Amino acid sequence: MNGFPSQKEVKKIKEQYPKGTRIELISMNDPYSSIEPGTKGTVENIDDIGTLHMKWDNGRTLGVVPGEDSFKVISKPPEESMKQEQSMGGMSM
Repeated sequence: MNGFPSQKEVKKIKEQYPKGTRIELISMNDPYSSIEPGTKGTVENIDDIGTLHMKWDNGRTLGVVPGEDSFKVISKPPEESMKQEQSMGGMSM
């Protein structure tokens, strides 16, 4: 990502990765990072420039930058999963 994302891009990031989303780090574009690839964590907050502030399972806290760092989503918060199912016409029982 060159420069800061637009407000529209940040809004999309916040919708894609709501608080409570679980991710697994693949790689971080920071040679001094203490977070190893494969570490899992939970999104705690997303700031106004789109950084995902994480609480990692190893007890550390460090932000992830979509577009710079590489990660995959493991799970979404329960209420977010239900919204997605409903928007796709799914049913919950």
